[in-house]
Formats: sequence, C-alpha cells, structure tokens
Amino acid sequence: MSRLEQLQRGLDSAGQAHVLRFWSELSEEQQEVFLQDLVLLDLQRLKEHCEAASRAAAGPAPTLDRVMEPVPPEITGSVTRSDPESLTRWEDEGLLQISKNRVAVLLLAGGQGTRLGVPYPKGMYDVGLPSRKTLYQIQAERIHKIQELAERRHGSKCTVPWYIMTSEFTLTPTQTFFKQNNYFGLEPSDIIMFEQRMIPAVTFDGKVILEGKGKIAMAPDGNGGLYQALVDHKVLEDMKQREVEYLHVYCVDNILVKMADPVFIGFCVSRGADCGAKVVEKAHPAEPVGVVCRVRGVPQVVEYSEIPPETAQLRGPEGELVYRAGNICNHFFSRTFLQDVAEKFKDQLKQHVARKKVPFVDSCGNQVKPTKPNGIKMEKFVFDVFPFSRNFVVFEVIRKDEFSPLKNTDGAASDTPTSVRTSLMDQHRRWVCSAGASLLDEDGNIVGPETSESSDQHPVKCEISPLVSYFGEGLEQLLKGKKLQTPFVLDEKTTKVLQGQSSGDL
Repeated sequence: MSRLEQLQRGLDSAGQAHVLRFWSELSEEQQEVFLQDLVLLDLQRLKEHCEAASRAAAGPAPTLDRVMEPVPPEITGSVTRSDPESLTRWEDEGLLQISKNRVAVLLLAGGQGTRLGVPYPKGMYDVGLPSRKTLYQIQAERIHKIQELAERRHGSKCTVPWYIMTSEFTLTPTQTFFKQNNYFGLEPSDIIMFEQRMIPAVTFDGKVILEGKGKIAMAPDGNGGLYQALVDHKVLEDMKQREVEYLHVYCVDNILVKMADPVFIGFCVSRGADCGAKVVEKAHPAEPVGVVCRVRGVPQVVEYSEIPPETAQLRGPEGELVYRAGNICNHFFSRTFLQDVAEKFKDQLKQHVARKKVPFVDSCGNQVKPTKPNGIKMEKFVFDVFPFSRNFVVFEVIRKDEFSPLKNTDGAASDTPTSVRTSLMDQHRRWVCSAGASLLDEDGNIVGPETSESSDQHPVKCEISPLVSYFGEGLEQLLKGKKLQTPFVLDEKTTKVLQGQSSGDL
C-alpha cells in the first residue's frame, strides 16, 4: 500500500477525508510537499483533537465561583506587604543562586503576534524608544546586567542561559535576527532556541481547515506546548548538563520584565517552592486577566470568563478585591518539577478553546478571508501545571514596575506600542528622580517626582539602558544633584561623560 493510500485510509477513519479533496489539482511537487506535511500528523490524535475541539466549542464556558477561594497569605510574598529585611534576604539568595549558575530564563516566543499587525516575531519589534531598542535587545541587556550584579556580589563569573521557545512561524526569523545583532553580546552557545509543536485549526463542527489546496491551517499549540517541546528537543537534558536548577519563565511581550529577578527567585527558593507565579493586583473587577487562586484546594489560574461578575466584584474588609491576584505569565519552576511534568503530567493539561478568524479555501478552491471567527485553535497554557505542584507560592509585584504587555496596534484601548513605551520611560523617570536628579522639559521646567504620571500622548522622554541599571540601582552616585535635559538617554557612553563631570574632568 502506498503512503498516499495509507493516508487516505487514516484521514477517512479520522473523519477528515476532505483534506485530500484538491489532490488531483496539485502539481507533483506540491503533492510531495503536502504528503510530507501529512505524514507528520498523528491521525489517531487528530481524530481526538477534532472531536474535543468541536465539543469544547459547543459547550458553555464553565463557572467555578462555588469552588474557588483566594490564595492564602501564608504562601504569598509581596513587594509592598513583605518587610524590607525579607526582601533583602530574598534578593541575596537569588543573586547567590545566579552566581552559582543555577538559574536560567526561558522565553515563550511562539505566538504570531497577528494583533500587532507585523509579519515578524514580537521580540523584534521596535516600540519607538529614543534608543530604538527592540524587546529582544532590552531583554538581552537585562541578562547581561543581572550576571554582572551577581558576579559583583559574590566574586564569581556566572552565566544565565537563555532558552527561547519559538514556533514554525518565529524560529527562523528569530535565529536570523540574533545572528545579525551578534547575539546582543551574549555567548551564542548560551542562547538555546527550540520549536514548539503545531496543531491543526478546525471548524466548529470538527473538520480540519484547509488554508490552501495543499496546506492545512496550523497554529502553535499555545504556550503550554512548552512541556512537550522540552521533551521533543531534549531541553531538560541541556539544563541538567549545565546544572541549572531554577527557571524563570516569561512571555516576550512584557517590556518591564525583570529577567531572572533575584527577589522572586530568592523568595521561591527560600520557601522550597517547585512552582511559583508573579501576580499584580487587578486594576478593576472586570479586567480581562486570569486570576491565580485555589479551586477545590488546588492552585490554578481561573480565566476571567469563568468568573461571574458578582464573584469578581467581591471585596475584603479593607476594600481590596478578594480575587485580585492577576496572572501576568511570569513564573518560577524548579527543573525537577519540569521533569515531573514532562514525564507524568504533560498529557493531562487542559485544552482551551480560542475562536479565531482562519483563512481557508472553500469547496470550490477559492481563497476566503473570514470577517468573523470561523474556526477553533486549541491551546494549552503554561500555567496549567500549577495543580501538579507540591509547593506552590505567589509573589505580588507592582504593575507599573513590572508589567506592561505589547499586544495591539496603536489605536487600541491598551497594550499598544505607545502605552508600553510610556510605561518604560515613566519607570526610568521615577528612577532618575529617586536618585536625586532633576529632569528638564523642553522649556527648561523641572519634571520631578511630584509630577503626575506622564500621558501616552506627552510622555517624559527618559530612557536608561539595562547595561547601566537593572532596576534603578547605582544611579544616585551618578545622577544626584544633576539637572538633565530631556530627551535623556542614559547609556554606557553617557555614563562615562557623567562620571567625567563628577570628577571634574569636564
């Protein structure tokens, strides 16, 4: 029996015989390419996948309010509620682990970023900072700096490996971009890129969507595809060989992410945690973010669509939201926990339904770009492993310091290039003012700490390179008492000039 006949039988038994309806219209070369793609499909799992997608799309979204409870305070640390001594102790512990080469960062960068409207990976996006740095460059420079801080504290040279999970859409352009930029000064051998799996998009009645006459519409399997990808590409073996024990996992689009945050790492390690989540306080009850909580006594992220408005609006005795722990996709995992997930739990992860507008060919072979959702992409989420944790902890941080995601084009209500650029420059303005310096606007007026947050339309243009300061440290001796004209960019070159001024050289 030929490969084609085997595939025909397999597709037929999976209820997907229509996939080959245009076979005779393809050239020999197109047929061979399509055949190669189809051979990679697990036809038994394809049947299960399509049936599950159809069932999930037909069913109502579950509500979990009767079995939910907020995370207890005894498993929670906080930048604002924990005492300063604890924060210092956690930072020391985190820097110690980094100095011993036990910490790595893992970037989730497999999404297509279609809402941003660009044909390349989000990490390559230039949000319009004075320096014109991309998200990838900012993150790379933060790795440089945290290595330097750990080396300075403990006197031993160290490395924070950077694992980057890409997809079929983002792998090649990301590899090319890093190579063109000389890996932003990092060792190429310490940047490990690997690819997550792709799965077919299906119609609401469970039929695989054809993107072209000889091409199935495929999509990454969500950031929860991480756990299968770790197995597929032997990433856990690489971590073990490098003696990495702890992972900081994050999404590419957060311009304020603290790479290998030593306070977060130290908190989790000191608590003996195998799994942890950073959270921010929800801005308002209806904010469309998932909530970290407990469901039937087990840690979980409950999507905002699964929480009735009356539950989302519940408040505690001091007026705080009961379910305020907003998930920001910023996590801690021990390597041994990831090993457990890979070996025992990855196939138990929940599937989430994403209704999407998926381009397709109709029964006559015509290309169609739908104007409303016509298909389902089934996704797994990275946080779906929380229930498998033996010792789960939560760490609350300040939104304006650590969370500003890039998701939409300018003109949208939030999470745009303008909003994230403003978030970063506002943070840097606060650092400069805290260091005892004054910023001057174009008219020579002082923009100080008493000034309200600058608006997206008129931000105070102030940018500090991560190579100079990781999180505002070390600026006072450089800037105190100085008046600085905006736009102000503090990079390594400017630092040398300021040092020269302070020593009387200039």
